[in-house]
Amino acid sequence: MTDDRSELIDAELIAAERRLQAAQRAGDVAALDRLLHDRLVAVGPDGSRATKADDLRAHRDRTSVIEDLVEESLEVLVDGSTGVTFFLGTVRGTYAGEPFAARLRYTRTWVRDDHLGWRILAAHIGPVG
Repeated sequence: MTDDRSELIDAELIAAERRLQAAQRAGDVAALDRLLHDRLVAVGPDGSRATKADDLRAHRDRTSVIEDLVEESLEVLVDGSTGVTFFLGTVRGTYAGEPFAARLRYTRTWVRDDHLGWRILAAHIGPVG
Protein backbone atom coordinates (compact mmCIF):
# COMPACT_ATOMS: atom_id res chain seq x y z
CA MET A 1 0.00 0.00 0.00
CA THR A 2 1.38 3.41 -0.84
CA ASP A 3 1.99 5.96 1.89
CA ASP A 4 -0.77 8.19 0.46
CA ARG A 5 -3.26 5.31 0.52
CA SER A 6 -2.18 4.36 4.05
CA GLU A 7 -2.64 7.94 5.24
CA LEU A 8 -6.10 8.05 3.65
CA ILE A 9 -7.16 4.84 5.40
CA ASP A 10 -5.79 6.14 8.73
CA ALA A 11 -7.73 9.39 8.22
CA GLU A 12 -10.94 7.44 7.49
CA LEU A 13 -10.53 5.49 10.73
CA ILE A 14 -9.83 8.66 12.72
CA ALA A 15 -12.98 10.20 11.21
CA ALA A 16 -15.00 7.11 12.20
CA GLU A 17 -13.65 7.33 15.77
CA ARG A 18 -14.61 11.01 15.95
CA ARG A 19 -18.11 10.21 14.60
CA LEU A 20 -18.40 7.65 17.37
CA GLN A 21 -17.40 10.20 20.01
CA ALA A 22 -19.95 12.69 18.66
CA ALA A 23 -22.68 10.02 18.65
CA GLN A 24 -21.84 9.07 22.24
CA ARG A 25 -22.04 12.70 23.40
CA ALA A 26 -25.33 13.23 21.54
CA GLY A 27 -26.86 9.89 22.52
CA ASP A 28 -27.43 9.34 18.78
CA VAL A 29 -28.62 5.73 18.70
CA ALA A 30 -29.00 5.65 14.90
CA ALA A 31 -25.38 6.74 14.39
CA LEU A 32 -24.18 4.26 17.02
CA ASP A 33 -26.14 1.52 15.27
CA ARG A 34 -24.22 2.24 12.05
CA LEU A 35 -20.83 2.36 13.80
CA LEU A 36 -21.17 -0.75 15.97
CA HIS A 37 -20.72 -4.17 14.40
CA ASP A 38 -23.61 -6.58 15.01
CA ARG A 39 -21.20 -8.97 16.80
CA LEU A 40 -19.74 -6.26 19.08
CA VAL A 41 -18.31 -7.32 22.42
CA ALA A 42 -17.25 -4.49 24.73
CA VAL A 43 -15.57 -4.89 28.10
CA GLY A 44 -16.20 -2.06 30.53
CA PRO A 45 -13.95 -0.61 33.24
CA ASP A 46 -15.53 -2.99 35.78
CA GLY A 47 -14.88 -6.05 33.58
CA SER A 48 -18.50 -6.47 32.51
CA ARG A 49 -19.28 -7.49 28.92
CA ALA A 50 -21.80 -5.72 26.71
CA THR A 51 -23.19 -6.44 23.25
CA LYS A 52 -24.30 -4.00 20.59
CA ALA A 53 -27.90 -4.45 21.74
CA ASP A 54 -26.86 -3.67 25.33
CA ASP A 55 -25.03 -0.52 24.29
CA LEU A 56 -27.82 0.76 22.06
CA ARG A 57 -30.42 0.07 24.77
CA ALA A 58 -28.37 1.98 27.36
CA HIS A 59 -28.21 5.04 25.09
CA ARG A 60 -31.85 4.74 23.98
CA ASP A 61 -33.11 4.38 27.57
CA ARG A 62 -30.69 7.10 28.76
CA THR A 63 -29.17 4.80 31.40
CA SER A 64 -25.83 5.70 29.83
CA VAL A 65 -25.39 9.43 29.26
CA ILE A 66 -22.09 10.99 28.29
CA GLU A 67 -22.21 14.67 29.10
CA ASP A 68 -18.58 15.46 28.34
CA LEU A 69 -15.89 13.58 26.45
CA VAL A 70 -12.50 15.22 26.00
CA GLU A 71 -9.90 13.53 23.83
CA GLU A 72 -6.32 13.82 25.11
CA SER A 73 -4.77 11.56 22.50
CA LEU A 74 -5.81 9.29 19.67
CA GLU A 75 -3.60 6.80 17.87
CA VAL A 76 -4.54 4.41 15.09
CA LEU A 77 -3.08 1.18 13.79
CA VAL A 78 -4.37 -0.27 10.52
CA ASP A 79 -3.57 -3.56 8.80
CA GLY A 80 -5.73 -4.30 5.78
CA SER A 81 -9.39 -4.20 6.73
CA THR A 82 -8.68 -4.22 10.48
CA GLY A 83 -7.93 -1.14 12.53
CA VAL A 84 -7.40 -0.32 16.18
CA THR A 85 -7.96 3.03 17.84
CA PHE A 86 -6.31 3.96 21.12
CA PHE A 87 -8.26 6.82 22.73
CA LEU A 88 -7.18 8.48 25.95
CA GLY A 89 -9.40 11.09 27.52
CA THR A 90 -11.72 12.22 30.25
CA VAL A 91 -15.37 11.23 30.28
CA ARG A 92 -18.13 12.60 32.48
CA GLY A 93 -21.77 11.58 32.65
CA THR A 94 -24.18 9.22 34.37
CA TYR A 95 -24.44 5.47 34.25
CA ALA A 96 -27.39 3.58 35.77
CA GLY A 97 -28.43 6.79 37.51
CA GLU A 98 -25.03 7.37 39.12
CA PRO A 99 -22.78 10.26 38.10
CA PHE A 100 -19.24 9.41 37.06
CA ALA A 101 -16.11 11.18 35.92
CA ALA A 102 -13.01 9.31 34.89
CA ARG A 103 -9.88 9.38 32.80
CA LEU A 104 -10.23 6.37 30.49
CA ARG A 105 -8.40 4.51 27.76
CA TYR A 106 -10.60 3.00 25.06
CA THR A 107 -9.01 0.37 22.83
CA ARG A 108 -11.33 -0.36 19.93
CA THR A 109 -10.92 -2.94 17.17
CA TRP A 110 -12.60 -1.87 13.94
CA VAL A 111 -13.30 -3.84 10.77
CA ARG A 112 -13.76 -2.14 7.42
CA ASP A 113 -16.46 -3.19 5.01
CA ASP A 114 -16.53 -1.68 1.50
CA HIS A 115 -20.26 -0.96 1.84
CA LEU A 116 -20.59 -0.10 5.54
CA GLY A 117 -17.21 1.50 6.27
CA TRP A 118 -15.47 1.17 9.62
CA ARG A 119 -17.42 -0.56 12.42
CA ILE A 120 -16.37 -1.54 15.95
CA LEU A 121 -16.11 -5.27 16.51
CA ALA A 122 -14.52 -5.24 19.96
CA ALA A 123 -13.72 -2.68 22.63
CA HIS A 124 -12.04 -2.51 25.99
CA ILE A 125 -12.38 0.43 28.39
CA GLY A 126 -9.99 0.83 31.28
CA PRO A 127 -9.39 3.51 33.89
CA VAL A 128 -6.15 5.45 33.81
CA GLY A 129 -4.70 6.69 37.09
